Formats: sequence, C-alpha cells, structure tokens
Amino acid sequence: MNIQHLEKGFELNDAQLLLMAKKIGKLATYCKKIKDESSSIRVESEMRRTKKGRDSMKVTMTVELPGKVLRSESRRPDPVEGVDRCCEKMEPQIIRYKEMRTGRGRVRR
Repeated sequence: MNIQHLEKGFELNDAQLLLMAKKIGKLATYCKKIKDESSSIRVESEMRRTKKGRDSMKVTMTVELPGKVLRSESRRPDPVEGVDRCCEKMEPQIIRYKEMRTGRGRVRR
C-alpha cells in the first residue's frame, strides 16, 4: 500500500501524520487489494480562507485499485477530522468494490 500525503498552505506534525496513517490503514481490513503494491492512496489536505471556520480545511482522499478509482472529499476545521470523515465515506465504496470483484455479498432484490 502506497500512501501519498500532500499539504497545501500548512504543515502537519508527526503525531497528526501517525494518527492519519492509522485511520487510513484501517481501510485495508475491508479489502485485501488495498495492501497490494498495485494500489495507492493519495490524501490531499488544503487550508482555505473561508468565512465559515468549519470549512477551512479541505481533505480529498483518492484510492486507486486495480480497475477502479474511489474518491471522497470532506471539509472540516481539522485535517485529522477530515481524514476520519473521508474514511467513513470510503468504507461503503470499498465494500461495494470487494463485492463486485469477488462475486460475494448481499443479495439485492
């Protein structure tokens, strides 16, 4: 699993980077393909000047898997909260990808 992190307009400290890596690593429990060398995760964090304080940080997460690209975006005041929300949005997408690839999963009627 290759994780790339890009920061625009600010810098993260080591504790925040470690916390983000833990949260992103939990996504690998949903699909084994995320751990492969062929997949990559890109996290972009951007500090923006907005009137609303809760929208000051924009976090975009892109997961490139074999045959599919998954994406989520979040606007939060803190980059760690943004990554947490992106992971929450990414979970159902990864589960859907796994069910589609393996043929196992829920029966829809």
